Amino acid sequence: MYPRLCSVLLVLAFALAGAGCNTVKGMGKDLQRAGQKIEDAAKK
Repeated sequence: MYPRLCSVLLVLAFALAGAGCNTVKGMGKDLQRAGQKIEDAAKK
């Protein structure tokens, strides 16, 4: 029972970590695009 519980918790931890990384990565891309648009507007 204990090893199985540890395995399930480990899988859940990796799943949450992966989802978190994708979320942060997506937010970084959005901020980069927003910064680029501001930079383009400033050049005009």
